[in-house]
Amino acid sequence: MTSLDQPVEAVRPTRTLLENVTATFIGRPSMIFAAVVILTFIAIALFAPLLAPYDPLAQSYLVINAYPSAEHWLGTDQFGRDVLSRLIYGSRNSMIFGITAPIIAALVGTTLGVVAGYFGGIFDRLVTRMIDLLLAFPDLLLAIIISAALGGGFWNILAVLSIAFVPGFARVARASTLAVKQEPYVEASVAVGLRTPLIILRHVVPNIAAPVVVLMTLWVASAIRLEAALSFLGLGTRPPYPSWGNIIRDGLNNIFGSPWPIIGAGFAITLVVLSFNMIGDAVRDLLDPEIGQ
Repeated sequence: MTSLDQPVEAVRPTRTLLENVTATFIGRPSMIFAAVVILTFIAIALFAPLLAPYDPLAQSYLVINAYPSAEHWLGTDQFGRDVLSRLIYGSRNSMIFGITAPIIAALVGTTLGVVAGYFGGIFDRLVTRMIDLLLAFPDLLLAIIISAALGGGFWNILAVLSIAFVPGFARVARASTLAVKQEPYVEASVAVGLRTPLIILRHVVPNIAAPVVVLMTLWVASAIRLEAALSFLGLGTRPPYPSWGNIIRDGLNNIFGSPWPIIGAGFAITLVVLSFNMIGDAVRDLLDPEIGQ
């Protein structure tokens, strides 16, 4: 049999991005559940004034530590504040900090990592030493140290969470840039005289975007968890403004008499963090060149 008579193996067509998204998300019931949960909590945060049955700051000594009832679906806390209303308003902090902080950290950390990895030299050594220093501390411990120095408040918490995540993004961006910088298309761009900023924006950044996006998606859950931990320790959202973390802390004062604040806030944190982790895993599979074919 000649080479012309040999059967030709069919080439499997590469799936489009839309097909990959459909297969990754729609094809998994768990992903649909996670997406519904996240969209539900985002809607709750956006429409909190319309959904909350009571003012989350309103106190009433007549209904202190009340059990769940038709008037208060999740009972009240030690100050007579409606737990459900505080959970609804507390979702705003979790969604804002959970989404905004990783985005800011990704922008700052990726910029540092790309510049350090592409140019090298003394700036690369300084960035590397800074990354090693900050990564020596666990995320929670680093956030506690910075928060203790800066204090509470919206912008301080946002800065604390962003700084805590910057080293991870910088390390990933630097390592990816070092690999991309050696590619032939980058060397060809340098040879033809293309300006360095254009090379970075056109060739480097798009080719390191996948691991950065995956890391950012996964760390949304970590940001929500860290914000709750800081608020629980009294270093996050300042009372009386509600946050899932300080709702749990307030519930510890009467955990056996009225456990509903702890149960409600703990369930909300668990559900949202689990959902974001599931979405992060799906995004990682979608952007993986071996899986997403």
